[in-house]
Amino acid sequence: MEPRALFPEVTVNGQTIPQADIAAEAQNHAAPKGKPGIAWRKAADAVVIRALLLQEAKSRGLTPDSQELAPGKFETEEEALIRGLLDLSVDADAPTAEAVREEWLKYPSRFRAPPLWEVSHILCACDPRDEAARDKALVRANALLAKVKEVPEGFAALAKSDSDCGSKSAGGTLGQLGPGDTVPEFEAALRDLADGDITPAPVLTRHGYHIIRMDAVAEGQVLPFEVVQGKIAEAMEKAGWARAAKAYVTSLVDAAEISGVELRSA
Repeated sequence: MEPRALFPEVTVNGQTIPQADIAAEAQNHAAPKGKPGIAWRKAADAVVIRALLLQEAKSRGLTPDSQELAPGKFETEEEALIRGLLDLSVDADAPTAEAVREEWLKYPSRFRAPPLWEVSHILCACDPRDEAARDKALVRANALLAKVKEVPEGFAALAKSDSDCGSKSAGGTLGQLGPGDTVPEFEAALRDLADGDITPAPVLTRHGYHIIRMDAVAEGQVLPFEVVQGKIAEAMEKAGWARAAKAYVTSLVDAAEISGVELRSA
């Protein structure tokens, strides 16, 4: 982070935003290496918008009514105030049946049943949090991958002799997998593979490094409109609400006196 003195003081309708608040928010925003000012500007935008929403909620006399987000986890008072304000101020009409059908007709093949993947792998187990163990496993995985690339038909034999997964007894075969059946990093790799492909580099998950082979892909069937219309309508309504919320925040920005930052987008 650059010294705080390099960043201007930010005020919203006369309220000074502590530099510490912006610095804390900056941890949530990506920026190119060596350019902390970009993260600071993104954070300042976010903090200013939050301040505007809280000012408006308090001017309306709203009181926080924190809701449970997950078992034992509740909204903060600020989160509850902002949600309450948006509930009162933002409204989006549900899409008509005709609009939902038109959306579906744009590209019906978007709406498919989940795919099925026939997968085999070789696991070089390690705890990713242990740097030395992770480096050692990667060296081993790269050596095995080189052997697989040289002799692809030897994949099953290498799995039997070198994999740290119980699937080694079946030549590394994991059988049929669908979305959600494995860890996110493994699934993300599957989505990039076609029949017969092997991952070009070892894939790191919480279990270690994997060399993955796609044995077969079964694309999900295109679903009829009657099956997907409810989900399409829900997605369209959420998108409409997001647009309305953005317009509402923009109206607050336009009416506010803000110094030290120029909001590029509400």
